[in-house]
Amino acid sequence: MTPREAATVMIVRDAPHLEAFMLRRNPRSSFVAGAHVFPGGQVDAADGAPELIDDATGSGPAAADAALGQVGATRFWVAAVREAFEEAGVLLARRLDGTAFVPTSAEQQALAKARSLVASGHRPLRDVLTDHGLVLDLGALVPIGRWITPVPSPKRFDTWFFVALAPEGHQYEHDARELVDSEWLTPYAALDRARSGAIELIYPTIRSLLLAQRYPDASAFVAAARRRWDHPEPFRVMNPGQGWQLDLTTDDEHEVDDRASGFVMGMQIPLGAVVPAGGG
Repeated sequence: MTPREAATVMIVRDAPHLEAFMLRRNPRSSFVAGAHVFPGGQVDAADGAPELIDDATGSGPAAADAALGQVGATRFWVAAVREAFEEAGVLLARRLDGTAFVPTSAEQQALAKARSLVASGHRPLRDVLTDHGLVLDLGALVPIGRWITPVPSPKRFDTWFFVALAPEGHQYEHDARELVDSEWLTPYAALDRARSGAIELIYPTIRSLLLAQRYPDASAFVAAARRRWDHPEPFRVMNPGQGWQLDLTTDDEHEVDDRASGFVMGMQIPLGAVVPAGGG
């Protein structure tokens, strides 16, 4: 079975320490039921629409293709933004004059209604952007990993993970359909609760949290991720053929994180061999 394409975004803030916005999947879901995850989901055909991408700011098609090694790679950025809006009520966008989008109370109310229509397929995301004089802020997202669900999982996804700083004034609330709860968690708290069995985390989420845990604040984490893309071979092979993550740790630090990641609840992902360096 060919994995379906998907995108996930780890939205981080300081309160005062680095926290990630996490959602709990519906226990009745057919995929990683009940697990705590970041906003994300399957790439839709409309995510590659030129009218969305041409107006977007921050990351052009050529740069996206070169970074991910795939034609039309901007669709992953768009999917991550759309899923964050649908699942968490967060719209990573800018106003037409280039300023950050901090919604007014009236805009918040309108967006709360629009997100369910976008999620159900009854309204295109582009229409919502046009109504509010916005363009997608693709530059807000930095790729930090690629994970492919292994065989024999009943559902398989080829998922790009991104990180983005949390914009102010947005809803930050689960959709109460696919997601049944939401909260801000420090990486340490999320990992500690998962080890105790209080919450469930899948392996790619664990590795993302371990990476974030090494930074004093959200800005430092995102800045380090951006800088790493300026160097060759930015990715470290985590699991041959199914897992790559931005290479932000030394070999010694990576070994420490590898030992700390040896618990996995929910969807079981074999840890496999760890290769010191490589590409995505």
